Amino acid sequence: MRRFLLPLLLLTLPLPLLAVPEAAQVNIDRAQAALKQGDGIAAEAELDRALNAGAVKPDIAAGMGEALLLQGERQKAREWLAPGQFAKGEDGRGWRLLGLLERLEGNLPAAGRALDKALAVAPNDPLIWVEVGRLRYQGGEQRQAIDAADQALTVGPDNPRALEFQAQLIRDSAGHAAALPLFERALTAAPDDVALLAGYAASLGELGRASDMLVVTRKILSLESTNAQAFYLQAVLAARVGKVDLARALHNRIGQRLDTVPAAMLLSGLLELEAGNANVAAQKLIPLADRQSANPRVQLLLARALAESGDYQQLFARYGRMAERGDASPYLLSILGQALEEQGDRAGAAALLDRAAVANQPALLPLFERDPPAVLALRWGEQPGNPAIAVPYVRALLEGGDMVGARRVATRYKELRSGSAEAQGLLGDIELLAGQPSAALQRYQDAGKIRLTDNLLLRSAIALEQAGSGAEVANLISGYLAIAPGSRLAARIAANQALDAKDWGRARLLLENLRLRGGNRDARLLAGLALAQLRSGDPKAAASTAERAWQIAPASSFAATVLALTSNDANLVRQLIAQARKTGGDQALLAEAEGKLR
Repeated sequence: MRRFLLPLLLLTLPLPLLAVPEAAQVNIDRAQAALKQGDGIAAEAELDRALNAGAVKPDIAAGMGEALLLQGERQKAREWLAPGQFAKGEDGRGWRLLGLLERLEGNLPAAGRALDKALAVAPNDPLIWVEVGRLRYQGGEQRQAIDAADQALTVGPDNPRALEFQAQLIRDSAGHAAALPLFERALTAAPDDVALLAGYAASLGELGRASDMLVVTRKILSLESTNAQAFYLQAVLAARVGKVDLARALHNRIGQRLDTVPAAMLLSGLLELEAGNANVAAQKLIPLADRQSANPRVQLLLARALAESGDYQQLFARYGRMAERGDASPYLLSILGQALEEQGDRAGAAALLDRAAVANQPALLPLFERDPPAVLALRWGEQPGNPAIAVPYVRALLEGGDMVGARRVATRYKELRSGSAEAQGLLGDIELLAGQPSAALQRYQDAGKIRLTDNLLLRSAIALEQAGSGAEVANLISGYLAIAPGSRLAARIAANQALDAKDWGRARLLLENLRLRGGNRDARLLAGLALAQLRSGDPKAAASTAERAWQIAPASSFAATVLALTSNDANLVRQLIAQARKTGGDQALLAEAEGKLR
């Protein structure tokens, strides 16, 4: 009987007390080294060898889960992580990785339960707190995510992942310049960390430090010759300076590795459009437009792609209702108007093109939402705290004029997601539409402390105007440009302010920059640039720019007037003045153009 006692005791001992065979430990150590290099394939191979050398599954479960996650093999990773059988000392890591897996799969409550178990066994692990923060952020609890990031740095002040997460959060609220020191601090601890280098390079690029960004991306490629993020950043840089062929060549080297990343999807569609492949561009932009219904740049690019590919049926199905709104973009109206002309509907085309020509500043309207309230209501009833459902539902209610319903849903969402920047922004929209601009501004400011966006900037500027504090808009815009110099919207508003103030040099600088960054099809931007070029003493450039503006939008009174100011053809000037007067052009500019004739 005694000879069976030792094996029986061993079976009943806790697993951590069973020593890993020395040969297996060598393989486990090698796997860990491979994981640090981001090499999931090598790590998996070493862990398989560890099993063959006598290790048991709990010894390698966390490591194998991480190796498979690195390879994108989520289902296989689940087989190792979901049982929750981890060796002592590996349990915090194992539960953290299960939390990551559940978050990636969209199972946020399950992710929270896994992370609770991780914290129970390893409360001072900064990586767990980083994952808690990322879960909170994805679940619409951005303020609580900031608290988790602070805790991660408290328990791991020099941890590269904690510093990276804090940098990403600060970038959202205070801009890329504020994030740089954190990236640099993290890189001091991990100088060859590819993810850190990519984040650092992206911020350098957004700040206009192109040469510095190139240095960093080249270092990334020296460490990982096929790194998709490095090629993407280089493609963005090439596109910004108008080198479309180079940008496409760089983007092609990414392959399909960033096909679900919104920024990469947008760049891909834009490059195909610029290369004349409108059909391909539309197919790339449609999934992104469906995901980002409130992103005007994405929607306008897709509208252009559909128009240029001749898919008028889908063009009007998607944007016909949007064009009926008072805040419809002049560019969208022009696209739809030209599409109607192509189909022989001249009357319908004229109505849209006339509206585009006026191009007045529209009144504030709720953000457009394609899905009707009735459809969204059913989803919201099941998941009132889900930002992907609650946010569009509020927008749809506002667009339908249901202020009471919108406030009820937004308030409930705020109760469930008290740290959500989107909840504050939605309540701000409701206050603004209800005629309470000061209350709206406070909501927008609270949201901006978490995540400051172009949309928030625009609505804050409108709130200031409505509250009688229009003089403060210039400071708002300049402050935003200081932290987000890449913002097209802020640059456009600043350029308009410079035109109004007759600061021709600044207006020209801003508008020429915007022209290079995708504004060469915007007739009103080009007409403003032509005026700034003319006033700053460059009539030749002004004439060329004004001609292009008028060719794009021949019905625009502003484009016609500016072309009249720059033209030396008296007959053309007379025709342009007559045209501009019919649509109510700028009287002072028209008088100046008439003065040329006299």
